[in-house]
Amino acid sequence: AKKASRGRSIQKEMADRNVIVMAAGRGTLKEEIPEAYKDIDAVVDVVNNTGLSRKVAKLRAVGCIKG
Repeated sequence: AKKASRGRSIQKEMADRNVIVMAAGRGTLKEEIPEAYKDIDAVVDVVNNTGLSRKVAKLRAVGCIKG
């Protein structure tokens, strides 16, 4: 994630997506680029299709605190 974020304005990109980010430093912020995470819909589809779980609700994240 840190290599992929080189030369990018992560804070501005997140703000453009209506995401408010407060980070201790640039290194921490670089770890939060969207490409660092798997597509949750794809993950849910895989675990649903393999029978590991079943879909019961669709949720939308409204906040995330890491510490």
